[in-house]
Amino acid sequence: MSIELEKVCKMVLERVTPKKEEREKIEALAKELEAKVASAAADFGVKATVRLEGSVAKDTWLSEEPEIDIFMRLPKSIPRRSLGDVALKIARRATEGMRQVERFAEHPYLEAFADDVRVNIVPCYDVKPEEWLSATDRTPYHTDYANKRLTSQTRGEVRLLKKFMKGIGVYGAEIKVGGFSGYLCELLIIHYGNFANTLKAFAQQKGRIIVDIENHYRGREDELPLLFSEPLVIVDPVDKGRNVASAVQPQRLYTFVAAARAFLEKPSLKFFYPPETKPLTTKELKAKISTRGSATLFVVFGEVKAVPDVLWGQLYKSQRSLEKLLLLNDFSLLRCAAWSNEKDLNAFVFELE
Repeated sequence: MSIELEKVCKMVLERVTPKKEEREKIEALAKELEAKVASAAADFGVKATVRLEGSVAKDTWLSEEPEIDIFMRLPKSIPRRSLGDVALKIARRATEGMRQVERFAEHPYLEAFADDVRVNIVPCYDVKPEEWLSATDRTPYHTDYANKRLTSQTRGEVRLLKKFMKGIGVYGAEIKVGGFSGYLCELLIIHYGNFANTLKAFAQQKGRIIVDIENHYRGREDELPLLFSEPLVIVDPVDKGRNVASAVQPQRLYTFVAAARAFLEKPSLKFFYPPETKPLTTKELKAKISTRGSATLFVVFGEVKAVPDVLWGQLYKSQRSLEKLLLLNDFSLLRCAAWSNEKDLNAFVFELE
């Protein structure tokens, strides 16, 4: 590790590691929320095992960016079609008085805000490994695995990797981002050992990256490219049939690869703390567009009644359909993007030759 790289990492680690007072506040809030969720479940006569999961449970969360994940492990007797509704009812009761936002992954869950702290209350089934009924059933096992493999030192390395990914815009497995999840960051550090080695591995990437930490496919490595089609494959240590990196879109992966190369060549705090982007005025935007030598097509429309995760899925699907339509009609497409304020304004932008 170069002196400059080590210096930058030390500065960032000091800033992203929670201090004692902040830890105590978040841990107390998490315990309070666990109790409220358990109480709300009991009020509705639902048998639930309530547990803290995610980055707070694994001590890989970033200072000033806490996110509390409370999971309800529910009995298999609850039908899958009812799981989300049952969980939302309990979560709303447990977070009465807080700002609430309904989210959607495989099934609905609730996002709430306790002051400035984001809280996710998520349902899953209480099942044994390999008996998964929903995607979130693996989460408690992910927490246990990470806690078993991470040390105080590697937890710091995870924090560096997360902050780096946030700084370059590739952190988050939700549909809107299509990037790296927190669990994926933890697995990368477990495999490569530290932040710098992880960047080096991706910076040197010339083809697909395939990692099988627990050697599920030892002696059968040739099967992996056939089982998983994605450019980045990290076999889930708790489920050999799952690629933890399946949500990572190629654009996010290649952004990370390019940023890793640039950072290793010239380490800088700006990768972790990018300068604030100042929006262009209408006049400046028109001037920039007019000098590009291309044509820009905007499709702007109003409210779409859908929770944010569903909305972004619909936006990206529509964007792909419009791309195909333009190409079928012999337009030469340079690039395109979708944007939303998740309220009452949405847009597609297509740059054409």
